[in-house]
Amino acid sequence: FMQFDADTVGSASPAADAEVCMMAADTMEALGLERGQYVINVNNRKLFDGMLAAAGVATEKARLIALRAIDKFDRLGRQGVEALLGKGRLDESGDFTQGAELSDDSIRKVMKYVESMHLGGDQMLEMLLNGSIEVSDAGKSGAQELDQIAGLIKSAGYSDRIVFNFSVVRGLEYYTGPVFECELLIPTTDEDGKPVR
Repeated sequence: FMQFDADTVGSASPAADAEVCMMAADTMEALGLERGQYVINVNNRKLFDGMLAAAGVATEKARLIALRAIDKFDRLGRQGVEALLGKGRLDESGDFTQGAELSDDSIRKVMKYVESMHLGGDQMLEMLLNGSIEVSDAGKSGAQELDQIAGLIKSAGYSDRIVFNFSVVRGLEYYTGPVFECELLIPTTDEDGKPVR
């Protein structure tokens, strides 16, 4: 296991986040990956916070449970996430996971947002900026930050490597603004030769 870290200190500007994303892309190529073998996915936690506020999710506990549920959409699908937004979910092993206990109306609003996440990044960003997708003022602030990051990434020539992926959630409370992750697009295997997703 190897890990390295880079931080910016003293700047709340979205330009600092754009720079870190570009550095991550450059790092992947310095490590031997070629363009098209990876992508840097970018989102902003303020969007989720703004969406949850607009959906009427009031408590911190419910917000964190909802974020963790949304983060599992690719694995559990619509039905699994709806269960976790509601009373909870019983998995195949018989374990029960407590849900966020949102109202039906709140679940409907959250799921509308979740299903919009799979639109193209540019299309969803435009919908957030023009008010087609309902979010609170915090969510609007997050969309504006992403718009600034988009402009910087485009003008620096990184649009093919850095994309907006609104399904990047990070269900932990210490994430408050832009979030990003590198995703390998090439097949990889573990030490036993089994495919890793």
